[in-house]
Amino acid sequence: MKGFRAFLLRGNVVDLAVGIVVGAAFTSLVNGFVKAFLTPVVGLVSGASGDFSAKTFHASGVTFPYGVFIDATIGFVIVASMIYFLVVLPMNRMQERFFPKAASAPMRECPECLTAIPAAAGRCSACTAVVAPAVVAQGGAPDLGK
Repeated sequence: MKGFRAFLLRGNVVDLAVGIVVGAAFTSLVNGFVKAFLTPVVGLVSGASGDFSAKTFHASGVTFPYGVFIDATIGFVIVASMIYFLVVLPMNRMQERFFPKAASAPMRECPECLTAIPAAAGRCSACTAVVAPAVVAQGGAPDLGK
């Protein structure tokens, strides 16, 4: 029981549970918005009633409710776009602003195995060949002596 309690109280499990609950609530909110506002607008534009859930066709005595799929597709596209524009893009911008990517060291190829290694390296990390460090020019690019 102690191990189970430790598992439940780990931060990852709690964070995941909160994320799932918030995601379900967000999905129901967006689905309600789609059904109340966007589906009728699509219906106005397309000349239909706006409620696609009743749309069906029949073949060999079998009913295919394709309207349910259309409603689900519209809901999925709206949920995905709302998540992208309201969550993913702002988070990416915030990460770029507060955690800028560090400039990477200039690279060159190992003369023995052609693996990319840092220009200032004295030994290749892949084949362990001893290589002369490249002289870094004033502009920051390595002078490979070619």
